Formats: sequence, structure tokens, C-alpha cells
Amino acid sequence: MNDSIELEIPPHAAFLDVVRTVIATTAGIDPLLPEQRVADLRLAVSEACANAIHAHQRVHCTDTVQVRCQVEDTRITVEIVDHGGGFDPDALAPLPAATDPARLQHERGLGIPLMRALTDELDIRPLDDGTLVSLVLHLPEVG
Repeated sequence: MNDSIELEIPPHAAFLDVVRTVIATTAGIDPLLPEQRVADLRLAVSEACANAIHAHQRVHCTDTVQVRCQVEDTRITVEIVDHGGGFDPDALAPLPAATDPARLQHERGLGIPLMRALTDELDIRPLDDGTLVSLVLHLPEVG
């Protein structure tokens, strides 16, 4: 199997439902992928797209956010490309432990750890004017 789909969405949160639906439908094409893994990918992509939209809004960029989903025999890869100025994920301040009461002061900052936990691979690369986020799920082996 080798299916792919590409979307370009305006940088508005109202379009997150469209992305979630398209990604879940595309990932769900593979009958071997458990529903929970489809839900994991859907949530990880939603987080990445929300970050991309926020980055666009922060710098008043009206360009579209690109979302590409590739379903191959061994993996599903979703790439999100924004033009929001970029950032260095290694420069992010660590969050307090979940048991630390100070954690309640953090309304943002959980997206990248969540993406890491929900996918098999996460790659965040700066671009000249934005960021490329690549999320990968490995598909179960047939046999």
C-alpha cells in the first residue's frame, strides 16, 4: 500500500477538525492499525497543527499550513509545515514533574511531550521561515 494525501489549511483553529478527520480516515485505511493507534496519531497531529497555527498567528502570517500524510507498507508519516518563524525545540524549558504543584501553572507546553509519547518517531526541524514536524507510526508486521 502506498497512499498519500496533502492538505493546505488556513492558520485558524476552526480547521483542526478537518485535519483530524482526514488524518484519522487516511490512517484508518490500513486494517492492521488498531483504532487506539489511529486515535494517538490523530491527537499528535492535532497538537502539531495547533502549534503551527499558533506560530502563524504570533507573527501575523496568513500563509497556509501544509499537512502531508503518507501511508506505506511499514509506516504512516505525517508532516506539518508552518511559516511561523520557527523555534528550537531543544531550547524549550523543561516542565515541572506531573506531581509538582507548579505544573498547574503551565497551560501550554505539553504538546511536544504528548507528540513524543503518542508516536513512534518525532522529528522537529527548523526551516528558513518556519518549522517541519514529522510524526511517524510504525505499522504492525503482517505474518
